[in-house]
Amino acid sequence: MDSKLKQLLTEILDNKITAVLPELGGDISEAYKISTQYHSYFIKINGKSDALKMFHEEAKGLNEIQKSGTILTPNVIHVGSINSKAFLLLEYVESKKPSNEEMYAFGEDLAKLHECSHQTFGWESSNFIGSLPQQNLIFENWVEFYFLQRLKPQLQIAFSSGRLLPGECPSEHSIIKNLNSLLGTPKPSLLHGDLWGGNFLISLSGQAYLIDPASYYGHSEVDIAMTKLFGGFNSAFYQGYFSKNASSSGLEARIDIYQLYYLLVHLNLFGQSYKGSVTRILKTYF
Repeated sequence: MDSKLKQLLTEILDNKITAVLPELGGDISEAYKISTQYHSYFIKINGKSDALKMFHEEAKGLNEIQKSGTILTPNVIHVGSINSKAFLLLEYVESKKPSNEEMYAFGEDLAKLHECSHQTFGWESSNFIGSLPQQNLIFENWVEFYFLQRLKPQLQIAFSSGRLLPGECPSEHSIIKNLNSLLGTPKPSLLHGDLWGGNFLISLSGQAYLIDPASYYGHSEVDIAMTKLFGGFNSAFYQGYFSKNASSSGLEARIDIYQLYYLLVHLNLFGQSYKGSVTRILKTYF
């Protein structure tokens, strides 16, 4: 870690740093566990030009979820930059392998988060999904929001990069028409926005914490779709969730439609290995 950043962190924490250890932090940022005499902290560091905005938006999502009082997040300590590198400093939460009972409770807590509603879909600012921009303009209509703010921007990136050819995607009219018949009129729910298995943890006390959000107000099933994309969470989680927020008919199709967004993101970030899944959903539903 840069010595000037370490000095700045010492001033922010008002405590001498006794250890800095690398942590697994995903594909986007460096990550470290920082220890002082009394507490431990987690820091993400990124030198990209939009990293400071990315960390501010992540902190905003964490704070909004925490403010809901439904599920825990690590406390945000500080967002800042030094020497052209941005950083996000958080409370460090020691984690463990969850039990079925803890995953059931996690499902219940996520359902409570989704009960937090709003008059419109979207968010007060754009944020990020992975390292890609995520638009969040306000809409009253969910289908319009999901197509214009989620699918269309990612389709445009895929076309411009050559990862998708124009003939491999139906017309906008066809997509919107079928989205209207498939998605219905859900209420806006506060979402984590990127809820795969690496974006939650279970603390030593057994409580679920959400991390790395890409939050906005959208259909609650978007979060469920993401949990199922890479093998799914265990059955106890879904039992807990659906005990509080029962599913309606057509869920499997909606899961596919909501996974399409995340698959497009992965296609645009990581390449052609995700193309088959994208084209399968496009052909099946549009």
